[in-house]
Amino acid sequence: MAGRKGFFILQVLAAVVCLAAPAVGADWLQATATFYGGSEGSGTMVGACGYGNLHDQGYGTNNAALSTVLFNDGASCGQCYTIICDQRKSGMCRPGKTVTVTATNFCPPNYNLSSNNGGLCNPPRAHFDLSQPAWLNISTYQAGIVPIVYQRVNCRRSGGLRFTITGFKDFQVVLVTNMAGSGSIKSMSAKGTNTGWIQMSRNRGAIWHGMSGLEKQALSFSITSTGGQNIVFPNVIPADWQYGQTFSTRQQFDY
Repeated sequence: MAGRKGFFILQVLAAVVCLAAPAVGADWLQATATFYGGSEGSGTMVGACGYGNLHDQGYGTNNAALSTVLFNDGASCGQCYTIICDQRKSGMCRPGKTVTVTATNFCPPNYNLSSNNGGLCNPPRAHFDLSQPAWLNISTYQAGIVPIVYQRVNCRRSGGLRFTITGFKDFQVVLVTNMAGSGSIKSMSAKGTNTGWIQMSRNRGAIWHGMSGLEKQALSFSITSTGGQNIVFPNVIPADWQYGQTFSTRQQFDY
């Protein structure tokens, strides 16, 4: 009788755990997570993706630095991920909680340590270094590191794409921000009033280069997202543009 009662209690406990944990299917991937940047996320505001102040750009504190494999030489900048602390493997999770973050920074490898002994961002590990505010949605400050499951999701943004142009006469670069849908750029071209389309290259993260001598020309851009959607932004930057200016659009990606 006591054995049957014990078995019944175990069944009840298992049911409670299942109810507390969000449903996780085969499309969720395993990784680990840590946090950095202070309680207000101030230490995450300047990252390898080139966004600058994440509050000013509309990304806020729900952001993450990605390990070498996930960062993909900056091609993942702007992508969004939903993360769940894996309570099947850790007692330091906040049951039933998730957080969605934007990739804004790079977590560099430490080749002095093995990937299984401190080199959390070494290849081939999938690892997220979350801002502390994002981290506290899924775990506790005391945990330090937890196993997670994650899934790439569509990004939701308010308003259209924004273009910030910097550089100098013979080397103009463009920062693209506030990208919804897949969140990241596969390819990008520019066109001046007096030029054909010029293929651009990733300078770093969300910053693209390949333009020169385009001062006093209106600028158009053609962008293909990593989701495969192409949008042309005609004359989005007027001919009287100045370095450091940001120009907003009403066009936005769906995927």
